[in-house]
Amino acid sequence: MNVDYQGFVTGAGHFILAFGLSCLFLAIFKRIYQWSTPYNEANLIREGNTAASIALGGAIIGFALPLASALTQTADPLEFTMWALLAGVIQIVASLVVRKVIVRDLVARIESGNIASAVYLAATAIGVGMLNAASMTY
Repeated sequence: MNVDYQGFVTGAGHFILAFGLSCLFLAIFKRIYQWSTPYNEANLIREGNTAASIALGGAIIGFALPLASALTQTADPLEFTMWALLAGVIQIVASLVVRKVIVRDLVARIESGNIASAVYLAATAIGVGMLNAASMTY
């Protein structure tokens, strides 16, 4: 059996770069998303608010999906960064539309722990993320 160690080392370097950038973008998105909401997810989650946790979890998954898609479409870190930026903007806009247009009292619902509203927000984020990811094709 002939093992291509040089190929592995090269591939591992690309993996580390892609995975590292993905984790960085995910952390940045999470922070910006939390800034975009009128409630404090960290405090609500710390207090045991399951609705806030579900809503934030959906946003994270919704953003991770297009990141994963972008990784399959490009090997260039700058292009990947641009896709990540576009995906993040779309996710945050989708969340704002839900909060400002579709469910206007969503903030109060999340703060009061309304699971149904949180699942709706999370499902919307994941659905938008799936469409976002599928749209990243050439």
